[in-house]
Amino acid sequence: MADKNKLEEIRAKIREVDNRLIDALADRMALIQDVIAYKKETGIPILQPEQEAKQTKELEEHLLNNEFEEEILDVFKYIMKNSRRVQAKALFDYNVFLIGFMGAGKSTIAKELERKLEMTRIEMDELIEEKQGMKITEIFSEYGEIYFRNLESNCLIELQKVKQCIISCGGGVVLRPDNADHMKKNGRIVLLTAEPQTILDRVKDSDSRPILNNNMNVEFIDNLLGQRREKYLSVADVIVETDHKSTDEICDEIIAKLIAFDREKEAKGK
Repeated sequence: MADKNKLEEIRAKIREVDNRLIDALADRMALIQDVIAYKKETGIPILQPEQEAKQTKELEEHLLNNEFEEEILDVFKYIMKNSRRVQAKALFDYNVFLIGFMGAGKSTIAKELERKLEMTRIEMDELIEEKQGMKITEIFSEYGEIYFRNLESNCLIELQKVKQCIISCGGGVVLRPDNADHMKKNGRIVLLTAEPQTILDRVKDSDSRPILNNNMNVEFIDNLLGQRREKYLSVADVIVETDHKSTDEICDEIIAKLIAFDREKEAKGK
């Protein structure tokens, strides 16, 4: 009986520690919100990976020779990960739709934004393939482009049910005017641009782009891009050029421009 009482005493102390941890974590997350508010107000870059690296180094130095160093560091990785999630919630209470010509970098940038912001990433083409049980190339081949465009529109309607997602769209999503309305009901539209040669360099080894099959050349890309350019520009809330930039630079620019767009929209609403 004495042993059982001792165990319960230890468990009670653990609960006390857990409660202190909960309070401390809640305080930490609230401070993260304060940091984001200050950054937005003063124009300081939102993403500062050097600061996170500095915090990790300081933590490692503090835990040096600690019996539980490895385990505590692992816990803090999740704390920092969820801190990024809190930042994203404070910044964007809507979906971010990435549009642009094939090869503009939508999927690559979506993955990086997912990592940086801890937001859910959705690839529209992959979602359509999963629902249809067919590759995009197979859908085009068997049912044609109009059928595929119908699937795209239906997918965007379904995506109105989600929020705070990074959504990478197919290159032709702007071909239907209604699609922009679907996206803007719960999101911002970010246009990624690239020069025809850059696009060719990025997609020339791909066989998953049915419209470019047998047309892998700068002239065809330039012509098709010219046909779509005005449609892209007319629906975009934010435009970011991707030529000769790193993924970090592109992501930072997207975030900064979205914040500026939201600030301007808020000012107009007052």
